[in-house]
Amino acid sequence: QVQLVESGGGLVQAGGSLRLSCVASGPIASIYNMGWYRQDPTKRRDLLATIGTGGYATYRDPVKGRFTISIDNAKNTVYLQMNSLKPEDTGVYVCNADITTLDQDQRSTYWGQGTQVTVSS
Repeated sequence: QVQLVESGGGLVQAGGSLRLSCVASGPIASIYNMGWYRQDPTKRRDLLATIGTGGYATYRDPVKGRFTISIDNAKNTVYLQMNSLKPEDTGVYVCNADITTLDQDQRSTYWGQGTQVTVSS
């Protein structure tokens, strides 16, 4: 069973920084893309950033210049360095990954449970 587990969330003051991690584990054959989303109380998820295993990254406008996504292919881990945090960045941060497993050639998208980030003003 493939699992994605996030960590690194917490409470921080506006202007502060946090670094989130998301580790993928299980019978993984290949990882193609990983991404970070912010989930609001209604469970709606907004895409923040994505990265491929080659390192090509994309960002949504609200986080450009403040957040940096990176990937460690050897550890099946994606990171999100968040700087200059604002109260509106508050939410549950969820990662996802497009993965093929050892018993399936078809690519599937897996999701983590999320880690809470709270930015106080």
